[in-house]
Amino acid sequence: MTTSKTLGTGPATIPSLGFGTFRIPGAEVLQILPHALNAGFRHIDTAQIYGNEAEVGEAMAGSKVPRNHIFLTTKVWVEHYRADALVASVHESLRKLRTDHVNLLLLHWPNANVPLTETLEGLNAVHQAGLAQHIGVSNFNTQMMEEAARISTAPLVTNQVEYHPYLNQDKVLAAARQLGMTVTSYFGLADGTVVHDPLLQAIGQRHGKSAVQVVLRWLVQQPNVLALTKTVQPARAVSNYQVFDFELSADEMASIQALGAQHKRLVSPDGLAPAWD
Repeated sequence: MTTSKTLGTGPATIPSLGFGTFRIPGAEVLQILPHALNAGFRHIDTAQIYGNEAEVGEAMAGSKVPRNHIFLTTKVWVEHYRADALVASVHESLRKLRTDHVNLLLLHWPNANVPLTETLEGLNAVHQAGLAQHIGVSNFNTQMMEEAARISTAPLVTNQVEYHPYLNQDKVLAAARQLGMTVTSYFGLADGTVVHDPLLQAIGQRHGKSAVQVVLRWLVQQPNVLALTKTVQPARAVSNYQVFDFELSADEMASIQALGAQHKRLVSPDGLAPAWD
């Protein structure tokens, strides 16, 4: 299986499996990111609110992997959604990241206090200026996705949302397919709980893989689905990337998908989360 995916509409080729830096302090980013790059990761995900963009930039700059081989994503925080503030915040992010552009720039959460038209005007301005190669959204419900896609001049290439075996996201996946977008999964390992799942363990035993590797494979094997994974342990960075050398059967894919009936949502912060589908 290829390690990258091209959207049906063709605006972006994105590595299927990314290394996320959520809740990793800057000092630990400097330690783990070189290991992740050595393991094969070429999609790095950060955000303004994570407080570690500078360390991500430092680690990339010190890496032997050329910048043009890395697909770099960051996200604009909700306090910067006014058009002028958004553009200024992106310039600050680029300074911290030690680069003249990001490959993907996302709106981190919806913000009802700023008209979406204004926010997307700023997002498109950044894209048109070449500061962001591609743009998208995060934590948008289907109605918001459709509205944003209608307003945006440039294609929106992804919606980054919580998606793991215990949370059915069929509605978001269907809307994304119709809009020519990908869905990027975060919390794909359900905050580590997949490790102890008997079904996932059994499937892993059949393939000589761990439950974690089974879930990551399940995610990236789905059409137009990307996945983020994170760790601060070098050995796990290596094993988390080793998901492109086996394939789940249709029955195995369906049995994992059926776990979504539990509908366990782990991330829904007050004041940020929309009305979920």
